[in-house]
Amino acid sequence: KETEEVFKVKKSSYSKKIVKQLKKEYKEDLEKSKVRTEVNSPTDVEPPLEKTGQIKDIGQEDGTANSEHGEEEMEVESEKEEEKPKAGGAFSSALSSLNVLRPGEIPDAAFIHAARKKRQMARELGDFTPVDSEPGKSRLVREDENDASDDEDDDEKRRIVFTVKEKSQRQKIAEEIGIEGSDDEALVAGEQDEELSRWEQEQIRKGINIPQACIYQPAEVNNLYYQNTYQTLSYGSSYGIPYTYAAYGSSETKSQKTDNTVPFKTPSNEMTPVTIDLVKKQLKDRLDSMKELHKANRQQYEKHQQSREDSTKAIERLEGSSGGIGEQYKFLQEMRGYVQDLLECFSEKVPLINELESAMHQLYKQRASRLVQRRQDDIKDESSEFSSHSNKALMAPNLESFGRDRVIYQEQVKRRTAEREARRARRRQAREQTGKMADHLEGLSSDDEETSTDITNFNMERDRILKESSKVFEDVLESFYSIDCIKSQFEAWRSKYFASYKDAYIGLCLPKLFNPLIRLQLLIWTPLEGKCRDFETMLWFESLLFYGCEEQEQVKDDADISLLPTIVERVVLPKLTVISENIWDPFSTTQTSRMVAIVQKLVDGYPSVVNAENKNTQMLLKALLLRMRRTLDDDVFMPLYPKNILENKNSGPYLFFQRQFWSSVKLLGNFLQWYGILSNKTLQELSIDGLLNRYILMAFQNSEYGEDSIKKAQSVIACFPKQWFTNLKGDKTISQLENFCRYLVHLADTIYRNSIGCSDVEKRNAREHIKQIIKLLASIRALDHAVTVANDHNVKELKILIEGK
Repeated sequence: KETEEVFKVKKSSYSKKIVKQLKKEYKEDLEKSKVRTEVNSPTDVEPPLEKTGQIKDIGQEDGTANSEHGEEEMEVESEKEEEKPKAGGAFSSALSSLNVLRPGEIPDAAFIHAARKKRQMARELGDFTPVDSEPGKSRLVREDENDASDDEDDDEKRRIVFTVKEKSQRQKIAEEIGIEGSDDEALVAGEQDEELSRWEQEQIRKGINIPQACIYQPAEVNNLYYQNTYQTLSYGSSYGIPYTYAAYGSSETKSQKTDNTVPFKTPSNEMTPVTIDLVKKQLKDRLDSMKELHKANRQQYEKHQQSREDSTKAIERLEGSSGGIGEQYKFLQEMRGYVQDLLECFSEKVPLINELESAMHQLYKQRASRLVQRRQDDIKDESSEFSSHSNKALMAPNLESFGRDRVIYQEQVKRRTAEREARRARRRQAREQTGKMADHLEGLSSDDEETSTDITNFNMERDRILKESSKVFEDVLESFYSIDCIKSQFEAWRSKYFASYKDAYIGLCLPKLFNPLIRLQLLIWTPLEGKCRDFETMLWFESLLFYGCEEQEQVKDDADISLLPTIVERVVLPKLTVISENIWDPFSTTQTSRMVAIVQKLVDGYPSVVNAENKNTQMLLKALLLRMRRTLDDDVFMPLYPKNILENKNSGPYLFFQRQFWSSVKLLGNFLQWYGILSNKTLQELSIDGLLNRYILMAFQNSEYGEDSIKKAQSVIACFPKQWFTNLKGDKTISQLENFCRYLVHLADTIYRNSIGCSDVEKRNAREHIKQIIKLLASIRALDHAVTVANDHNVKELKILIEGK
């Protein structure tokens, strides 16, 4: 280890110094032991031939000692020093003296001393170090000549094992002198070092009589860099000596195990000669393999080229088939942002629109409720005034006994009476001016006149609501509240990218999107008023009328075609439902006619309204029925007076009775105006069972039998739809009219009895009245009753009367 450190420091002078020292020491040792060695050397053992110039390669074998080419090559690697051949010869003779012992022969002191010197020199040079047979124990080699006897005893009992360093001494010297050999040369040198070490160990084993351990088989080594075959001596053919590469140097290397031994295989003496054919064959094989590799690479290259061409074509095809995908994406992103802003705007404004709409409905509802309540109060006042059975308790049942509240009540009654008579006088005056006074009957007019105070308050509140409605979108851009602007945005989407437009179900979303804006325009729309504007002439209707109706061919199942019907269904029908429930007065013929007209228009022009499964339509019809039933229960009143009271046609009870009768007939006609909209069963239940049989027939029984009763019967029958009787089979009318038919038969009998004993003129008049009754029975398809009356009173013109119905 110290020698290596010195060797690293003094690289330039180390080789020469060691060589000179070796020469000097070995000359002295060999001269002293020359005589003894020659005597004891057998003649049948030949020492191995050493290569000249290999001073430091102690323990290596060289099978080419007789080769001059090898000697010249080693001399070049040893820097061509002149003194090295001499030293090599001395060292060769020393090695020869170590190998002449026969098996079992005891070496003398000179032989042992030479061996020890050889081992010490090898240890100093760093080629190998002695290793004990047992791991973990080391043996110090002493150089003192006085303990030679102890060493001889130890050597006889101990197996000498030399460990070879990773680098041979020859390689180290070559590195110091600046000669860099190839890898093959280093391999040959390492093999030579191993063979020389094995030869030295075998000679020492012969001297100490150690039995053989194993037999090694020669190995074949082919060296393509030399064209000659070297015949090496099979040292150790009888003895197999294991050798160990011991860790020598750093502490990390020393930590390795020292007992790892591997068997040494001697190089084979048979090597394949390198010929031109062999080289050609190898070159040909190499060329064939390269051709195959080139062919595979060529195929891979063609495959990649084809893949590249396909990818290029695909890119071109995709770029060409994009069809403005970028522009579409940009447009859709803009539409997405616009729709989000629009929805955020509506989320803020829709509650305000709902409040304004509710306020307007409440305003109209209050006015309608005020008029209905006034009519009911007037009926109560007149009924109490003209009732013969009335008393003060009935007139004011909840009044105190002291009469203080009674005075207030009477004052209110007088005030209402005065207002009622004033309204009737104004209506009468208006009829006189228009020339309708002769045909008018009391009770047929609707008392819907309002006071100036009520009109002023109503107009002020309505103007306030309209003013508030105009401020709803005052802080919003026109593109977010104008129906035309919003429509144009979606029309552009429809015309450019109809597929995405359809996939987004915009046709189904537009009615809901336009709903708040249309309801804001319909805020004061009330079809019950004469000056109300038709919704089909409004701006929103005209703007959306031709939406989705381009010149191009219409797409099947296009939702935009039903845009307006859907808006009418979702906007107009709910508004009509509120109007019919809270504002419509069934006693008003004008309002009823207008209400029937608007509903009939929706039924005829909008198929979604006719659909029975439409919830909005069902809610509208339900509201109409509830309002008619409420009127029938709360507003219809038929007073009952004795006939002697009704004989005075100018009395108050007679006028009140006539007014209530004709108001009931008017209500009957208003109910039956809904024919074609409401079912026949529902109408017959309301008009015949609920009104005719319950109230009107009772008034007929209290009326005077004669021309007045026939006139009233004609008015009642005129209200019935003719379609009820056209499809009837047999001689009987509908079952609900049986009571009315029996009354007509009784009327005919009464007229006939009253005419008995009268003048001929009165008899002729009575007979004409009977014929009119037969016609009335025939008009409602009550042929059985008509035949009975004709037979009872000898009326021969029955067929003519029936056909002339």
